[in-house]
Amino acid sequence: MVTLVVFHAVVAVAVPWALRWDRRLMALVAALAPAVTVLWTLRQAGTVAGGGQPAEMIEWVPELGLVPQFRLDGLAWVLLLLIGAVGALVLIYSAWYFPAPPTLGVGVLVAFAGAMTGLVLADNLLILYVFWELTTLCSYLLIGGFAPQDAQARRAANQALITTTGFGLVMLAGLIVLGQQAGTFTLSALLADPPRGPATELALVLILLGAFVKSAQMPLHAWLPSAMVAPTPVSAYLHAAAMVQAGVYLVARLAPAFADTTVWRPLVIVVGLVSLIAAGWHALWQDDLKLLLAYGTISQLGLLMVLCGAGTRTAALAGPALLLAHGLFKAPMFLAVGVVDRTYGTRLGSALHGVGRRMPCLGLAMAAAVASMAGLPPFLGFTAKEAALEAFAHPGPDLAVFTGVAAGSVLTVAYGIRFLQGAFGGDVGGTGDKPPSRRAFSPAHLRGVLTAGPRDPVPGLAWWPIAVLSAAGLLAGLIPGAWQDLIGPYADRFTAAAPYKLALWHGIGPPLAASAAILALGVGVYFTAPRALHEATGRLPTAQGGYRAALKTLFAAAHRLTRRTQVGSLPAYLAVIVATVLALPGTALVAGLAGETVPPLRSGGLTLWDDPVQAVLGLIAVTGALAAMRMHRRLSAVLLLGAVGYAMVGLFILHGAPDVALTLLVVETLTLIVLVFVLRRLPEDFPRRRRSRRLQFLSGLLGAAAGAFIASLLAVMTLSRRDPPVGPGYVAQARAEKAGNVVDAILVDLRSLDTTGEIGVLAVAAVGVTALMLAGMHQGRFERPPQDPGGGRWLAAPGPPPLGPPSVLLAITARLLIPTILVFSIYLLVAGHVQPGGGFVGGLVAGSAFVLRYLAGGMRELAAALPWHPNVLIGGGLGLALLTGAVPWAVGGAFLESAAAEWTWPLLGHVEAPSGLVFDLGVYLLVLGLVLSLLRSLGTSLEEEPDVPDASRGEAR
Repeated sequence: MVTLVVFHAVVAVAVPWALRWDRRLMALVAALAPAVTVLWTLRQAGTVAGGGQPAEMIEWVPELGLVPQFRLDGLAWVLLLLIGAVGALVLIYSAWYFPAPPTLGVGVLVAFAGAMTGLVLADNLLILYVFWELTTLCSYLLIGGFAPQDAQARRAANQALITTTGFGLVMLAGLIVLGQQAGTFTLSALLADPPRGPATELALVLILLGAFVKSAQMPLHAWLPSAMVAPTPVSAYLHAAAMVQAGVYLVARLAPAFADTTVWRPLVIVVGLVSLIAAGWHALWQDDLKLLLAYGTISQLGLLMVLCGAGTRTAALAGPALLLAHGLFKAPMFLAVGVVDRTYGTRLGSALHGVGRRMPCLGLAMAAAVASMAGLPPFLGFTAKEAALEAFAHPGPDLAVFTGVAAGSVLTVAYGIRFLQGAFGGDVGGTGDKPPSRRAFSPAHLRGVLTAGPRDPVPGLAWWPIAVLSAAGLLAGLIPGAWQDLIGPYADRFTAAAPYKLALWHGIGPPLAASAAILALGVGVYFTAPRALHEATGRLPTAQGGYRAALKTLFAAAHRLTRRTQVGSLPAYLAVIVATVLALPGTALVAGLAGETVPPLRSGGLTLWDDPVQAVLGLIAVTGALAAMRMHRRLSAVLLLGAVGYAMVGLFILHGAPDVALTLLVVETLTLIVLVFVLRRLPEDFPRRRRSRRLQFLSGLLGAAAGAFIASLLAVMTLSRRDPPVGPGYVAQARAEKAGNVVDAILVDLRSLDTTGEIGVLAVAAVGVTALMLAGMHQGRFERPPQDPGGGRWLAAPGPPPLGPPSVLLAITARLLIPTILVFSIYLLVAGHVQPGGGFVGGLVAGSAFVLRYLAGGMRELAAALPWHPNVLIGGGLGLALLTGAVPWAVGGAFLESAAAEWTWPLLGHVEAPSGLVFDLGVYLLVLGLVLSLLRSLGTSLEEEPDVPDASRGEAR
């Protein structure tokens, strides 16, 4: 199961990259990933039908509860088959729909298929949520990524992201509460012994809200009709057959344990019935065929919610069967609309005439799909609809649900006829609106084109996916016993008064009579539905209007809050932060000291210094900080702050921390240089604003209080230690790993997972900062300039240095020192396992070599020195570090498990290379890329404007 998910991730990245030269072939090859899912699912059919539940578990970080668990049962089997089959056929269809399928679109479609696979198989609530949000992210990219310049597409993508992610966070809160109440986040264990109580009820409400939004249930459905701006393959896969089914799946997964709770059935059934009937009514009046199918999808999802959440055995049989049938008839309907739209330039029913005569095979396939949706035998939709009616054909409260299901089914028949008539019939009949076309063409001219000339054949890459899916709905209906065997073990978790089996014929009874009445009434509603009622309902407030009003209110509140809090004063922000710290943890510290809940600062418990040099360095740091406060020139203040940092370097050395000292030394040096770069854009002097003595006194008092709090906190933390320090334990573990440098052993071996997270944050920060700094700037400077053909210069391609005129001495110094610095950085990388060093400080030292080169020759020289873009180093370093952890994981070990390779060379002798060295190399490359990215960003931003002194700002450049 894990291999299946990982395979999708690999295909999503590798296939678009490897086949970018032939994008049509790329889509066809990418279809292999979901096709493999289908094959694997079919292989598990016997095990699942026999009641077995294949499971996998990965012991990743069990101490933190990070134990990915996956499990396959009948419910997951049905949805997994649907995800794989529809995904493969949609990717084949995409090879026709997009003349040159976008690389990003193909990769994201495969990634979405993998995310849905992981969501369905997840047996851990937190892992399920991760995949849940991955599907949301893929949906956002697929809605707006094909036409980023289209404002409507961007708005629709943002609406889908905001709505589903916002309520996804609500659902996450419910999942956490539910897991805490159960004492486990393992889904199978939680369902076997479900918790009860008010907290559980609250958690279920939060989870159901997330499920309702994901499945576009009213009144939280507005994002789905808006998402119809996405290309047809996206609508057919995500918004008909896969992603929107996730909410239904979650309800079905939790129903066996929680359907008997107080809040479950009323909430699920009421929301489902409202969506079934109201969305069906809206679908009946849509002229845009994709909008008709979108509202029809919302309606069918409402019915699925009712069935999957009802908590009875018969409904539990009908729900998964209808879920499969819905994907098999709704996906080809979307794909057929894409064919019509691409062929005739419109998908408005009022502008299409006689398409069925031009494309009879396509019209026949759509008739089969609509027949399954309407519940005609022998399609799978009929079998599922019969079970749905049987589930509620009882006196009492179920009779009201039966009436609602029947009413919704009547509307389903009506808008099914509406779809066939609008897309493939003649003039739009009875209920059809005829609004002006959204396309710039003449309907009369289009009618002439459609009724003249030979038939328009449907291309094979478009026809076969539609035909296969429509035929599958028929073939699946002919084997109801197979679905009974597969879904039966899941449905048997519910109690039942009488046994029921999925079958094509149950004899003459209320469900069959209801089905016949539904068909007759559906035809009647199509021809006689009152337009006045439609117009009256159209004047009611809409969900889209509610979304816009909520967004407008949120933005207005945010603006008002921002105007009052974001005053543009850094001292004010710092004062608020410091005051908050003093008011909360500071007050707690004082209360603890007064109440003696922490040990008092005993006499003799503290010493002023261990070495007199510490006192000297401390005095330098304090003096530098105080002097920086009194400086009027920015450069002087920066240099004094640098002196404070270098004094701290000395203190680390005296305390026996050479690794930390070396890292801080390089960081302080690079920070100082960066600040000097930034100062070129600022006036030489600080603003001469006179502050009142009261304000100065309050600032000084706040700063002194913050310093006293930090000092007291550190002292109390040190003296309050009850357990022995962890340092000696790390020393013993480092020796066991044959590491002489404990700090490096902690970073790349003992706590390498922490380091992986930290370098991931660094990578994201580097890319984000670069994007913000270079927004709107000319990017041509990143192009590598030609080398100096004469070879008579000290540098390869010198340009204007950033700090003053060109300097021959600086150029010679850079030429001589840069190779030495780079070699030293490699030494620090390699020696970090046994000596002070490591990948982090090595990358910083290597970055300082390029800083020196930039100081000597400017941006042109820096571009000449870089064979790759800094982002390549950042991504490559992060990927190498992750690969180091994934390799032992893939061969059966633990993630980031260390190993060592040993060999003997004729001249070098015995050599031992730990896997941590490769991980450290990834850190080295990422940190080097971070420095280069920052340097290039600063250089580009500084050179973007002419270097002309601005007398009004008092600048001297």
